[in-house]
Amino acid sequence: MRHRSPRSRRLLATLAAGATVAGLAATSAAAAPVRTAPPSPDEQGTCKTFDDPQFTGWTNHAELKRELAQLEQTSGGRVQVDVVGHTHQGRELYTARVGTGDRVLLVQSAIHGNERTGTEALLGILKKLGSGNDPATRRALENVTLVAMPMVNPDGGELNRRMNVVPWDDVVADFPQLAGAPRAWYHSLSGDGIAQPGFDLNRDFNPDLGYVPRPEDLPGEQKDAGFFLSPESQTIRDVYVGLQEEFGAVDAVVDLHHMGPCDDLTGGPQDGKPISVSLDYPPLGVDDGAAYLADWPLLDQDRSRRYALAVANGIQEQYGTQSPLAAVGRYFHPDEREYAGQGRSAFALNGSATVLFEVRGQQDDLGQKLHGMLVQSVRTGVESLIDAMATGEVDTLDGDDFFELPDYGWEDAD
Repeated sequence: MRHRSPRSRRLLATLAAGATVAGLAATSAAAAPVRTAPPSPDEQGTCKTFDDPQFTGWTNHAELKRELAQLEQTSGGRVQVDVVGHTHQGRELYTARVGTGDRVLLVQSAIHGNERTGTEALLGILKKLGSGNDPATRRALENVTLVAMPMVNPDGGELNRRMNVVPWDDVVADFPQLAGAPRAWYHSLSGDGIAQPGFDLNRDFNPDLGYVPRPEDLPGEQKDAGFFLSPESQTIRDVYVGLQEEFGAVDAVVDLHHMGPCDDLTGGPQDGKPISVSLDYPPLGVDDGAAYLADWPLLDQDRSRRYALAVANGIQEQYGTQSPLAAVGRYFHPDEREYAGQGRSAFALNGSATVLFEVRGQQDDLGQKLHGMLVQSVRTGVESLIDAMATGEVDTLDGDDFFELPDYGWEDAD
């Protein structure tokens, strides 16, 4: 496992990656294994709110470090792990790269620290791609380069909260030109009941990937681009730019999240069924982000819908319409929202297809009954997208079919 910037890593992308940090894999007990089979019917359960956060079975940052070191070692270099940055509190930010294909998929998880199913799903995917030899695995490795960032907000994760931890005074120390400027609107003095300041990292992105914070842009507002004020968002940006420079373009970016409500689907044969995963594409205002096209002509919302549809189709084809794992629907209609500061919006404006996963409930709503089922839902969805990219199927779908997916009640809400 190397500590390397994305740009220096590009120079060695074709070399075998067998080195690991000495002693990482030999430290205390490994993380809980990723569950790969659907639960039995009596385990399906429903969302509920627990009195205490549920950490059992969720991989923390120290465990992730050991898991990735072991993955790199046991894969014989097929999985390449790099430290590509550090959080404000000094925790490592990792990429795990596998495959040699021309089509590039960047997947990030846990940008909100209390949303962890994506981390578990990515570890399972990396294990399979790192050691498998079945036809689907070989096809994926030959045609797709997967770059996973399995935990991009470990500081927030240690507190079981959405935000990272960055005092505003430290932001000004990093960017002295902001002295006297108002705080960015998405920086808060506390979050999730914890009196420590920080950012909602998924508002800290800007489609101008070389943007330098300017005091006249602050505080901004919800629909605007962010300012790259946090080291975590800067690192994600740098990984994306490095892949752009290496491959010419990043085909797709997937962002793995949880949604707060435990809602049911509305419409179609699954009406009233608890939803497992909601899917969305970039929320850039009305008419498919038409207002952005003059400045960002690479935006292709239909392409993002095709990629989201490949996810939904894969989950439903794998489990059938009667399985709780097949409960897939649409998130908010993008015309109703505008968030240019989200990572997927910034990357879509630079030409990538982007897909949002929103898993039912929050980490501490799930307990053990839904944990395995929802991790498997995310894993199946990402693996389905990888296969659709490898075969070219994602290019043949009709993006408008995305709108045929059931919603989960938001459009009918007051």
